[in-house]
Amino acid sequence: MAESKKVIMLGNEAIARGAYEAGVKVSAAYPGTPSTEISEYLVQYKEDLYCEWSPNEKVATEVAVGASIAGTRAMSCMKHVGFNVAADPAYSVSYMGVNGGLVIIVADDPGLYSSQNEQDTRMVARAAQLPVIEPSDSSEAKEYIKMAFELSEQFDRPIVYRTTTRLAHSQGLVTLEDRKVPEDKPYVKDIRKTVMMPGNAKLRHIEIEKRNKELAEAANTLPINRVEMNDTKIGVITSGIPYQYVKEALPNASVCKLGLVNPLPRKMIEDFASKVDKLYIVEELDPVIEEQVKSWGIECVGKDIFTVQGEYSANMIRERILGETLEIDQPAAVPGRPPILCPGCPHRSVYYTLKKLKMHAAGDIGCYTLGAVAPLSVVDTTMCMGSSISTLHGMEKAKGKEYIKNWVAVIGDSTFLHTGVNSLMNMVYNQATGTVMILDNSTTGMTGHQDHAATGKTLMGDPTYAIDIPGLCRAMGIKNVVEVNAFDIETLEKTIREEVAKDEVSVIITKSPCVLLSKEKKPLYTAHSDKCKKCGMCMKPGCPAMTKNADGTVYIDDTMCTGCGLCEKLCKFNAIELVKAGEE
Repeated sequence: MAESKKVIMLGNEAIARGAYEAGVKVSAAYPGTPSTEISEYLVQYKEDLYCEWSPNEKVATEVAVGASIAGTRAMSCMKHVGFNVAADPAYSVSYMGVNGGLVIIVADDPGLYSSQNEQDTRMVARAAQLPVIEPSDSSEAKEYIKMAFELSEQFDRPIVYRTTTRLAHSQGLVTLEDRKVPEDKPYVKDIRKTVMMPGNAKLRHIEIEKRNKELAEAANTLPINRVEMNDTKIGVITSGIPYQYVKEALPNASVCKLGLVNPLPRKMIEDFASKVDKLYIVEELDPVIEEQVKSWGIECVGKDIFTVQGEYSANMIRERILGETLEIDQPAAVPGRPPILCPGCPHRSVYYTLKKLKMHAAGDIGCYTLGAVAPLSVVDTTMCMGSSISTLHGMEKAKGKEYIKNWVAVIGDSTFLHTGVNSLMNMVYNQATGTVMILDNSTTGMTGHQDHAATGKTLMGDPTYAIDIPGLCRAMGIKNVVEVNAFDIETLEKTIREEVAKDEVSVIITKSPCVLLSKEKKPLYTAHSDKCKKCGMCMKPGCPAMTKNADGTVYIDDTMCTGCGLCEKLCKFNAIELVKAGEE
């Protein structure tokens, strides 16, 4: 019996539900905000489908491609910067086409809430000649993913499904329906289609151009593209979340609302433009739609009044077009909260030690990136996943081995398995001498504690072999591999001094689980003001559980203390004491 229940869902949850209803059988992903929850919601349907955390987005996309070739509906999920990692298979599978429907879900981050750049996925997809579908609310998020699989199979095209942070993490009403699993497509060997060597690829390029033209023509009548005619003085072409802002800011305007944003429905747009007095194009980030519309000789207003940076808002759109603002109650200003490592974070003791030794760190993407900010201020560089090791290697090859004696590379366990392994291999192969610190906190912490290949547990919840990171490093030929407890600061300091002094590659693994992994009640520390000498040593690591009283003595907030003991190790006057949880 068909379901008709209506529920409130986050955009990411709605996408997962839509994939389930569409009959997806395989999903692979690497966690990355704002896309992470798609897989976490999808795993609730694990009795009906398979989903995994892959080591990186390239692998995830290749897994999905394999499932598609075998004849089932499949998808991969990632954030926008992860799409760069997946670009190699994405560009090639664009030529190959599909067997079972194939969707690559990519979540952009306008406003840079959790990313190192504001890349516009539509630009990458256009370069790869991949169609792009974009929903504007949770209901569309569920329905459009089903449409994406249908179009993928109908036109033999992998589909890029673009979302944004605002869609991923906002809620809307969704109507639940039954799961419908199409019959698996039979696999037929066809090396001209699936083996992308030059001779075959040339022929496939011709084929995908043909398919894209067919899809562009169909786009004029697809239900996910629609025209809402109202007052014809103002016409707006828009898509995704900006559509919601347009409807609020300009309720009387005519709107051409696009669900398929590549290829564009040219006939629909030309017809719409001919019916309005002035045409505006409202799209977040790059002028992807605007540039194409202008190339057709259609006069329109876009980025000459709108920004290419950050998120839009209803007020901003109304002010730019009408010179007016909406009467909207503004929330009270929220006090600024500087980014900081959690109380008890094992990265804090590592950075404290590095700072004490006057070391520089080539950084990477993860919680430990916060080692760049005060009061630790140790991380000097952060570029992309796995870049810390290669950056350190480049410094050495540019300036010599003595130059990096006060440098290390820092990288997390999940990030090391994502793209750090190749970089470390490169150091060994090209005879480097740098020191790499793998800050192993036994999880993918930054995105909400997902498992990875070294945790011993899959996304499906099954126990599995945990990759032996020290053994992996030794297998590369690295003789100097040392494991240290992150909170044993004396041994840690001694180890860092010894390893950076060596003229060969060394790896220091600080093995201490993320403090948020354990749900057990932890011991607490208290500070005795009568013993405190106000030296400030315990304050240097910047633990947010520690503050100063008006008289300069130290106070430990027992609601925040996690009992890591770093402050006690730094106090030379026995002013900080371990107490049982809940005691004063």
